[in-house]
Amino acid sequence: MNKTDSTERFSDRVADYVRYRPDYPPALPAWLRDEHGVVAGWEVADVGAGTGISSKMFLDAGHRVTAVEPNAPMRAAAVQWLGGNERFRAVDGRADATGLADASVDLVSVAQAFHWFDPAAARREFRRILRPGRLAAIYWNSRRLVGTPFLQGYEALLLRYGTDYSSVAERYADDAMMRAWFGAGFRAAASFPHAQRLDFDALGGRLLSSSYAPREGHPNHEPMMQALRELFEACAADGTISFDYDTRIFVGTMD
Repeated sequence: MNKTDSTERFSDRVADYVRYRPDYPPALPAWLRDEHGVVAGWEVADVGAGTGISSKMFLDAGHRVTAVEPNAPMRAAAVQWLGGNERFRAVDGRADATGLADASVDLVSVAQAFHWFDPAAARREFRRILRPGRLAAIYWNSRRLVGTPFLQGYEALLLRYGTDYSSVAERYADDAMMRAWFGAGFRAAASFPHAQRLDFDALGGRLLSSSYAPREGHPNHEPMMQALRELFEACAADGTISFDYDTRIFVGTMD
């Protein structure tokens, strides 16, 4: 997958992404603050910020945030949502070329986007823009694949109807890969439970926010949505299902 593919593949999914993608659990910024000293005075570069979900988390914690995002529609959505906050700005940049000044930030935040980066190039860039001794935090919501009939059925649906689901899923790093990426600078890892309660419309939007979900007009789209309806009706309680995650985070320096 080339750079253009990875940065543009969400361009037609921005509305669904804004409305239906999950946020991050409050335990995550609390852990960064309490265990790693990430206080409100730290300047944050939120790299691969997308529509601003992770940027808002740091704004709410009192930080000044620069959202670095190469996809113009997603960046515009972030500005529309968060641009009224004087501590927020958005720039057109990439993980390997943020456009930020040397030693200008205290925390590099990467939420959900790390698997699209060139790891070595991103590490060099993060080291350049971080102040000495400051931190990078890499985290994502990892959807649970088993544990309930819904979760197992949803995974089977993606395997059957997703356009390139298997190849995208394989891009996510495991603990050993992340520890190796940080190297001697690795500090800690943690995992926090998280969930969304979704009715059928929200579940459909959550599915279509994924880059591997076939859009309307694709031969797999209608069968996929019918299968989703059947899965929802079989598993819903009081008109909703629980879409469950483990939010995983890795923290360290770029020394």
